[in-house]
Amino acid sequence: MKPPIARMKPSEITTNILTGTQNLDSTIQIQLENGATIHIPQVPVTTATTIAAKSREQQPMGMPQVCQQPLTMPQPCQQFPMTGVKVQRNPPAGAQEFNGDQRPRLIYVKSATGQNIPVSFMTGPDGLITQVKRLPPNEVSRTPANRFTNGLPPLEPITPKIVQAPNTCTTMHGPVNGAGYFCGVMAPDQAVEDEEVDYEEIGVAETFAEYWPTKLKQGMPHPDAVVETATLSSVELPDITYDLSLPAHFQIAGSLSALQLEAVIYACQAHERILPSGERAGFLLGDGAGVGKGRAIAGIIYNNYLKGRKRSLWISVSNDLKFDAERDLQDIGAGTRIKVVSLNKLKYCRIDSEENGRFRKGVIFCTYTALIGESLTASSKYQARLRQLVQWLGHNFQGVIVFDECHKAKNLTMGNAGKSTKTGTTVLELQKLLPLARVVYASATGASEPKNMAYMTRLGLWGPGTAYAEFVDFVYAVERRGIGAMELVAMDMKLRGTYIARQLSFKDVTFHIQEVNMQPSFTNVYNQAAELWADISKKFTRACQLMNVDNRLQKIITCQFWCAHQRFFRNLCIASKVNTVVKMTRHAVRHGKAVVIGLQSTGESRTLENLERNNGKLTSFVSTSTMIIQSFVEKHFPAPRREAFIELLSTGEFVPETRSQPPRTKKPRPTNIDWMEDVDGGDSEDSDVEILQERWPPLPEESAKGHGRKRRGRPPTRTDKAERLTMQDRILMHLHGNMQAARQPEASEVDPSVPQQPKITERDVTRCILMKEKLLARVEELGRLLPPNTLDKLISKLGGTSKVAEMTGRRGRVVRLGRNDFRYESRVEEDISMDLVNYREKQRFMEGEKFVAIISEAASSGISLQSDKRVSNQRRRLHITLELPWSADRAIQQFGRTHRSNQVNSPEYVFVITNLAGERRFASTVAKRLESLGALTQGDRRATDARDLSQFNIDNSIGRHTLEHVMQQMAGDRQLTTKHIPDSFVGNFHEDCATALVGVGLLSMRQDNDRKTFTVEKDCNNITKFLNRILGCRVEIQNAIFKFFLGNMYSLITQMKRTGRYDLGILDLDAHGASVTSVKLMLFTREHATGTAATELHTVKVERGMSFEQALAKFHREAKDSYEGFYILKQKKRNKNTAVLCLNGQGPSTLVTRKESSTPSPVYLQLYRPNTGPQVKIENLASISLRYVLVSPEEAQEYWQHQYDICLDKCSHVFWSRLCPNPNSCEVGLRVRTYHVLSGLMLPIWGRIEKIIERNGRKIQIIRVKTDVNKKIVGTVVPSSVYNELVEDLSADSMVSSNQ
Repeated sequence: MKPPIARMKPSEITTNILTGTQNLDSTIQIQLENGATIHIPQVPVTTATTIAAKSREQQPMGMPQVCQQPLTMPQPCQQFPMTGVKVQRNPPAGAQEFNGDQRPRLIYVKSATGQNIPVSFMTGPDGLITQVKRLPPNEVSRTPANRFTNGLPPLEPITPKIVQAPNTCTTMHGPVNGAGYFCGVMAPDQAVEDEEVDYEEIGVAETFAEYWPTKLKQGMPHPDAVVETATLSSVELPDITYDLSLPAHFQIAGSLSALQLEAVIYACQAHERILPSGERAGFLLGDGAGVGKGRAIAGIIYNNYLKGRKRSLWISVSNDLKFDAERDLQDIGAGTRIKVVSLNKLKYCRIDSEENGRFRKGVIFCTYTALIGESLTASSKYQARLRQLVQWLGHNFQGVIVFDECHKAKNLTMGNAGKSTKTGTTVLELQKLLPLARVVYASATGASEPKNMAYMTRLGLWGPGTAYAEFVDFVYAVERRGIGAMELVAMDMKLRGTYIARQLSFKDVTFHIQEVNMQPSFTNVYNQAAELWADISKKFTRACQLMNVDNRLQKIITCQFWCAHQRFFRNLCIASKVNTVVKMTRHAVRHGKAVVIGLQSTGESRTLENLERNNGKLTSFVSTSTMIIQSFVEKHFPAPRREAFIELLSTGEFVPETRSQPPRTKKPRPTNIDWMEDVDGGDSEDSDVEILQERWPPLPEESAKGHGRKRRGRPPTRTDKAERLTMQDRILMHLHGNMQAARQPEASEVDPSVPQQPKITERDVTRCILMKEKLLARVEELGRLLPPNTLDKLISKLGGTSKVAEMTGRRGRVVRLGRNDFRYESRVEEDISMDLVNYREKQRFMEGEKFVAIISEAASSGISLQSDKRVSNQRRRLHITLELPWSADRAIQQFGRTHRSNQVNSPEYVFVITNLAGERRFASTVAKRLESLGALTQGDRRATDARDLSQFNIDNSIGRHTLEHVMQQMAGDRQLTTKHIPDSFVGNFHEDCATALVGVGLLSMRQDNDRKTFTVEKDCNNITKFLNRILGCRVEIQNAIFKFFLGNMYSLITQMKRTGRYDLGILDLDAHGASVTSVKLMLFTREHATGTAATELHTVKVERGMSFEQALAKFHREAKDSYEGFYILKQKKRNKNTAVLCLNGQGPSTLVTRKESSTPSPVYLQLYRPNTGPQVKIENLASISLRYVLVSPEEAQEYWQHQYDICLDKCSHVFWSRLCPNPNSCEVGLRVRTYHVLSGLMLPIWGRIEKIIERNGRKIQIIRVKTDVNKKIVGTVVPSSVYNELVEDLSADSMVSSNQ
């Protein structure tokens, strides 16, 4: 990626050393130290030379006089950091005179050999140079230098090293000169002005706002506070035109709250429309966990039932949720009328047949797993559940189909079915087969990314009659528009009435991060394990070479290696927190709380493997970590067992081990329990697991063997569970093939074009077997130190199964009966079936029989564990998270188990993390997300960077770009940024970290003599892979690497902000308490795929200053410490001074509970200026004290009032007596600014808007604003220069109205 060339003025390229004289009509010729010379035409302006001379007189004595001759320039010359630069007066032949127009111009760069290199550039009305490019010489020779009237011929980018331009800061109002930063330090005469540069004048907004239905005039209040994103709250739902058939008592008795009733009405109203494609429009219910989606869905089904549509289909993630569906229908009074039947209880035949109880009306409840199920024995007509359902519903079906937790169908790729999951394709097929069905999509995270919406075909966002003919066009249009684009899509859907999304407020929820420092002994074990895995990696590579393993097989082994590696270290991290969690849980229960502990996985498969290995005997809890590494080496190391190899040598025949062993009796495993997903601990978002699933190709003989077999109810999502040869069998088969090839007589003629397979010797195989045996011995030695199964240990230490309710996906567990007496027992009790185990445990917890619950992610989907007013156990919930998912949204979903509607009290969340840098970071991400959910009114704290969640998000384009650079630095391809190396690191940072990254497969190394050469592996910018892999480094190494990465990323973000390239997404225009007044509103009404809506063009004025009376009142109200108060500059600048108000501000968030440090924390202050009010950035006291001095309010009043008055209609450049680069349009530092904001219906015309704005050299910026009459506006800023053009374009195909 080439760094962009900053925009600059020719006059800004100045120097310390000037030679000769310069005429007003001549060009400037700059010769650099490397011999290159830049010829730049002079900028003619009308400013008198006396102004420049006066400006030079005002320079401080310490500044060098850079201009020795009077020059006609827009502003005085600035200090230029290059030395030895010469300015010459004569331009080469063909150079053009610069006249300030916007045509392409030509300059020449003279190389060290004297060759003139033609360079083109463009200039805007503001005189700024942009689009600097090198012109091919052959094109110049054919084109007159002064006649580029039809545009320039094809150009090749100029090498950035030729011209190093000063930084500029681009705001919504245009570029702002930032040359003072170019020298590495701030020029003294620019120190104050640059502080007021508005490149961050808009703060990141509060995320959520209080919610109440605006168009609904009936219904009871919701029992708990509910919020909506501030973005969505800026647009209103359409007017209600639908009449419900629900009984009148619904609005009186509160069976449905006003919020739930609103969702029912708008869903039914959306269903009345038919899309241009001929399909019925659908509705997306995006309410968060705990708001009451289930009851709203029940209301939609009941309303349609009363309309005569008696059949409905409810698809969800777990069979346990059927009980919740029945409860929701019962609560709204429909339980006696509408019967709910589970699809997995029905036989594979007609649903309304006698065999299935003649089920003719009601709700069929099924899971996504059951939806894709197929029978092994049923007739072809009803072999698939999908066909069975479609037959029952009928092709003209107009009833309700609910896709609950519809994000389960997200892995659907249009046009590439090979990468789609069967769930996604089946959901899409069901909608196509029933075009008139009333579809409801329900998920809190369903619309998080455009690529995950492929199955939502009924929303009218793409397809016939829309702006995007295909789904891929829609995805491309949204993804290329940056962070805030999805929020605009959500606004668009709400405006059409097809989307609604509310969440419970976290206002009363408390949370903190409990950091657990690994004990030195545990750290030592962790480091030993990291070294062992690195050694295993080397041995595997060597063994694959000795065994001549082909690339295909080697890929399988490699993928299995990284899957096991990832699970091992995650398990180790979790195990290090067990003792802390036990102490916290016991303390909470003693103090009257109920505890919920969240896990991701259970490790059951490793427990069962250990039982099989030891014939069911147990002497302790099974160590999951030990079993992961031991099982992997035994099964996947490319070397056969010694006994099997000896048998192969003696018999010469290959017999798979699975056939040679006596058949085992398999325990029956239920196939209809959908929560049994977490036994292996694999995470659906784990990059290495996904790679494994994609790269496990079946052998030819396996493909033939599996051809024609009927699939079971569950598709084979785990490849290692399908019927196939084991890795050891493959190795033996490989050796057998090699032996047969060796026995064949040598052919007399060998085709040289065909590569010959090298022979594997018996000595090579023996060496590999010996390597494997030594590794297993080391694993056994380390296994004595590794911790036991986390879940079993937790239950044992917390009082056993009689005290702990377990809601997980495992079928059995290890219990401790005595000191050394352990037993594996089933979780199934005598009087219940397996699929009711978790439901029974939940009841015991909610009724107060048990006060501790442990839940896994797969088993807890949709489960309610809050302190419900209807249950006995109303203790406050303490929700402890042992293993956070690496997604804030998924974490919020987990927390929704204990924070739901109708609760007695709000829960308390504790994130238990280790002192590993990566884990700490993601805990902070989730904490910030929770904080934003509860921060509805934070006053001036909104101006601090604590609200900026972007600093906690690294899995984005900036993070990936940074990671790529970091890897290149580690490999030696880029210069190491030493300033980001942690001060506490001991050793050779580059060599130690690079070697560690080799050990985890992120770099490769080649050693020539004593020299090591590192190379970056492919996919080096994959953030998830990076975070997974570095867990396998030594503790001190991975922390150092992660801190180095963060330092580089923050540096890049700072640079991008200064150059106007950083996309903060949707920003809040009034985030600092500014007063916003609406001046004008134009409406452009047009039809869209699902109705009619208006695009709004607002003109607003923003008053952001702070009068001295306001500042003084704030000072008296909030100041507590001696260093708080009014400050003025220590040294006047240009004979002027300024005053600022400094009050205590919130520094970098310290949510992590850690041991107190001996070093005092720095004092952070929030700055307030008379012309711009509260500032986005906070500063520490030491930095402020270097430039300012504390004074009394009386002394500061004069300076405060003067700047306050001047900046009403004059920019900061004028205030500081500097020439303004944009005298007609500059708004830097103005107290009052004017903005044009385009909002409302945006999606159909997005491309047109973007083309107009970007054609004028501006970037799309989405902002949010609330006027003084509480009107919320979210939309795109329209620069004044394109306002008239945009109005003309929008008026061409819409009905226009205005309030003026």
